[in-house]
Formats: sequence, C-alpha cells, structure tokens
Amino acid sequence: MDEIYCAGCGVKIQTEDPQALGYTPQSALQHDPIVCQRCFRLTHYNEIQDVSLTADDFLTMLSKISEHDALVVYLVDLFDSAGSWVPGLQRFVGGNPVLLVGNKGDLFPKSTNPNKLSSWIRRSAREQGLKPVDVRLMSASRNHGLDEVAAAIDHYRKGRDVYVVGATNVGKSTFINHLIQHLGTGDSAITTSRFPGTTLDFIEIPLGDGCNLYDTPGIINDHQAAHFIGPRDLKKIMPVKEIKPKVFQLNERQTLFLGGLGRLDYIGPARRSLIVYASSSLVIHRTKMEQADDLYARQLGHLLTPPSEKVDLPPMERFDFRTDQQACDLVFSGLGWITIKGRGARITAYAPKGIGVSLRPSLIKG
Repeated sequence: MDEIYCAGCGVKIQTEDPQALGYTPQSALQHDPIVCQRCFRLTHYNEIQDVSLTADDFLTMLSKISEHDALVVYLVDLFDSAGSWVPGLQRFVGGNPVLLVGNKGDLFPKSTNPNKLSSWIRRSAREQGLKPVDVRLMSASRNHGLDEVAAAIDHYRKGRDVYVVGATNVGKSTFINHLIQHLGTGDSAITTSRFPGTTLDFIEIPLGDGCNLYDTPGIINDHQAAHFIGPRDLKKIMPVKEIKPKVFQLNERQTLFLGGLGRLDYIGPARRSLIVYASSSLVIHRTKMEQADDLYARQLGHLLTPPSEKVDLPPMERFDFRTDQQACDLVFSGLGWITIKGRGARITAYAPKGIGVSLRPSLIKG
C-alpha cells in the first residue's frame, strides 16, 4: 500500500494492527478523506483512545522546525497559561520569529482589560526565555479576533511557511480549522477534541502561494489538571463560556475546595474576600480548616468532585504563600484561580502532586 496519512491527525495509516497508531480497516481506504480509526471514533462518538507517543516523541518532532526558515505561531491558553508553556520552546524553533497568540480570551469576564492580558502574557513569555515579535488575543471557538491574528500571520511570515505550536488542549486544531476557512484554503479536515494529544504528526495545509501552514503535535505538559482525570470530568473543569466569579467571605482558618483537585486554606489575618474564577460545573465547597483533611478523605469523588470517576490521584502537595499586593491570583493549572484581596494574607494551597500552583498579580479589576 502506498503511504497514506490520516486527514485528521496526520499519522501514517496502516491496516495490520488494530492496537497500533494509524489503524484503519481496509474497507475504510475507499473513503475520502481517509482517517484513522482513532480519529473516526473521536469525531463520531466523542471517544478518545490512548496514544503510545511520549512527550519526548512530540518534542523530537517539534525540533524539526529549527531546520526551516518559517514563522512560528505559538498558541497559549489564557485560562491555563501555566499549563500552556512549552519548556525550552526557543531552542526547538531556533532563530525563527515567534508570534504569540493568547486563545480563549472569551472565558474572561467582560470587565477584563485586554491590554493588561497582553502585557501579562508578554511578561510571562519573557520569563520563559521568549521574545515574541508580537502578541495577539483571540477566541478560536467563537471566531473573535481571528481577522487580526490572520493579518498578523500574513505580515510576519513574509512569504514563509507557518508552524502552529502549543501544548495540548490550548485549542490549536480549532484555531487552524477556522484559519483554513478564513484563508479559503480548503475544507476543515483536522480532528479537533477537548482531549489531550489529538494531533499525532505534522499536518500540511497549502496556503496558495507555494508555502504551507503546519499543524504540529500538542506538547504534553504534565502539570495540567487534564492529565489527572477522565474525559467526563475534563468537560466539567474546562469552561466553555464566560466565567462568572463566585465571591466568598472567609474568616481565619477556613478552607475552600475546588472539587477534589484543589484546596486553599486561608490562615489569616482577619476576614477577607476571595473570588473564585473557574468552570460553573466545578464544585466549590467551604469548610473549617480543622475539618478539611477528614472531609477530603471521606468525600473525594462524592461531595468533592471532580474526580467523579475512580482514579488514583497523586498525594496532595503543599504550597505556602503570603500576598504582597492589593489583589493576587492563586492559580491552579487547568482548574482556574482564586483572587485574594488585600496585602499580607497567609494562605496554604494543596493540589495533587504534579498540578502547578502559583501566585501572580491579579488580572481582573474588581
């Protein structure tokens, strides 16, 4: 059989081993386009299948970009920026210019200042050793800001190929599908999913001027909450519309649980406002600190959900913080964040070992 590649994820098609990557039944080779069984089941049944590629495999593929003169479009998830960064990206893309695009801006409350978001993303990029040529914000799922991003791509690529890169679950394939329609280069044929690891190899899309746009594999970032839970729970923690803040007035030594995946202990001093920004489907529960350990042991997977499915979570890891600004965000990678009002607050956070927890200046005024 001549080499055929899946129109959905880019992996090489094979008909011999149903358990291996790229499998499709012989009869499916008559279809147009040809997709692997994994993409077919994902598209028609919303069913994800495990893949055998490792993070190192993905990074090896990504390093090929440095061998080409191209524009790199680096997509990050504004809702989960901590889980979006690809460590050491600059060395994988070489000296190629990087256009940084923040996706899912529609999830933030309308009161959020977009200039503040842009400045924050640019600062975060510098901390990662990146110096992007420009920063743009958009929402791929709602088609907001796509015209501006497309114009920026055309401006900065200067007749070169374009590689779209990013961690898993940042909306990369959805972005490219909309971009294809926007540019009029053909029908959308890339497999899209809310599950990590959908694209398995480079997918080439002609741009019409002799150059190509390439969708690349999503790099698996192990401290995203998505890698600790099942598909059903993943839908609960990933917001799909504007986040509505939930305000809590906490006394000293009170605890907030974000399902069973995040915990904040407010030690003090005094009574204080805490504002939770997370999916409306994520259960937020308040209790006293002295009862929190027992509650977690008894109610994980019940009152404290997700996870609602039976999963073996890593042990909880502890993080201690003291706020030094009028408003700070305690960020749980992939879950959301809690804004703490006022300087000098002492807080302790817990998350399953591997989920990133960090403190940043507050992004939202209010």
